[in-house]
Amino acid sequence: MEFKVQQLQIKAGKYKVILNPEDANEIGVRTGDRVQIKDHSYLTAIAEIGDMISRGTVGIYQDVCEKLGKVCPLTVNIVPTSRPSSVGFIKKIMDKQKLTQEEIHQIVLDIVKENLTDIELSAFVTSSYIHGMTNDEIEWMTRAMIDTGEKIEFDTHPIMDKHSIGGVPGNKISLLVVPIIAANGLLIPKTSSRAITGAAGTADLMEVLAPVEFTADEIKTMTEKVGGVIVWGGATNIAPADDKLIRAEYPLSIDPRCQLLASIMAKKGAVGADCVVIDIPTGAGTKVHTVEEGKKLARDLIELGERLGMSVECAMTYGSSPVGRTIGPAIEVREALKVLETMQGPNSLIEKSTALAGILLEMGGAAARGGGKAMAIETLRSGKAHKKLKEIIEVQGGNPNITYTDIKPGEHKGELLSPADGYVIEFDNKRIVEIARIAGAPIDTGAGVWIHKKKGELVKKDEPLISIFSDKGWKLTNAMKSAEKEYPIIVEGMILERVKPLRVL
Repeated sequence: MEFKVQQLQIKAGKYKVILNPEDANEIGVRTGDRVQIKDHSYLTAIAEIGDMISRGTVGIYQDVCEKLGKVCPLTVNIVPTSRPSSVGFIKKIMDKQKLTQEEIHQIVLDIVKENLTDIELSAFVTSSYIHGMTNDEIEWMTRAMIDTGEKIEFDTHPIMDKHSIGGVPGNKISLLVVPIIAANGLLIPKTSSRAITGAAGTADLMEVLAPVEFTADEIKTMTEKVGGVIVWGGATNIAPADDKLIRAEYPLSIDPRCQLLASIMAKKGAVGADCVVIDIPTGAGTKVHTVEEGKKLARDLIELGERLGMSVECAMTYGSSPVGRTIGPAIEVREALKVLETMQGPNSLIEKSTALAGILLEMGGAAARGGGKAMAIETLRSGKAHKKLKEIIEVQGGNPNITYTDIKPGEHKGELLSPADGYVIEFDNKRIVEIARIAGAPIDTGAGVWIHKKKGELVKKDEPLISIFSDKGWKLTNAMKSAEKEYPIIVEGMILERVKPLRVL
């Protein structure tokens, strides 16, 4: 049936069209059904139905117009078509049936091609969360995620990489680990993420210093030139199914274990990694609450790595307190640069960075077994790591001569004062992140939280516990109100809440 085209200046994120209810009824289409758009080429789209479109007209989202060509056609033919076979495979998971490698590959391919509706994708995520997958299925899913995107293939080996499970604020260690590894002659193409629920992802941090959006070919060229990069993986087509799965998981607040494993290892496999160290923070407020859970996750990651031909080692780290004293893009970068330039900074940042870098140096053969951390510390102390980071900044298009004193926090500042004398006995990571985000992080790079007192440290009444920075005054006001309403830091002896009697009239 031929329809006039009404262009909708909206991106749907999927190939979608809107039909008038009477037209949809005439051609036998319901919401969520697939239709084939026939112009000079063929395109399958998901149908929506709405009265805002007049009879004889089809509303075409911008994504579809772009796919059809530079100029959207004036008319198109639309006919119903069948659902993708992967919908049936998803139902098999819901029924606790096992899938073949070909079936899993087809599901991942349809995710990448945006052939699944939001409901179908949610069904896949939810059923995977409830029923899980076998080790074979996880391996097949990981391979499918690698094969349906771009891959970087290096001529020189080994290729090194690191990953953190996340959940710990201020985890800026990649800014130290990557240059330490590259300064010792190993290649480390670090593709990183932006913050989703946190105050700053590694890509957000690096963007304070240099551009982070590059193609896979550019990443390869830059890595081979200076030994390492710190870039945003979302700008590439590396393991593209991962970001689409994360979008489906986020509203449900779930992270299926099978997809967590596939997500981590697919990104490492796509950049050609041979040796990978994975940081697993454990403790209250993290994704992995106990050491036992961490060990189980580590075994699963190591086994999956073996199946994919990668050497994987995992490090359980303390995650109940931020790494360093800064949360937010600019101030985290400032803290990391100060360590690189002067070797002065929080012990938690220096220790964690050199410990993980040391493992990688040993895995890559640059250091003898047991000697990696000492080599990492010397690389940091000698200034070689700082010199290498300057090279990485320059090759990515930033200013290599920037120093930590050049990086300023937001101009608006507030302080949360201690209500009592005593030691800090509790620290709420999630509240610290929440306050930093209310202040504007990560979008406003100057926004964030500077921690003056961490767990176990002595504080006097009316001394600052934290400083809150913001690029905008009204955001600082909101952040201060939130912090004062519910303190993120508990000092022994402080009153948590005053409860008054109800007034009797």
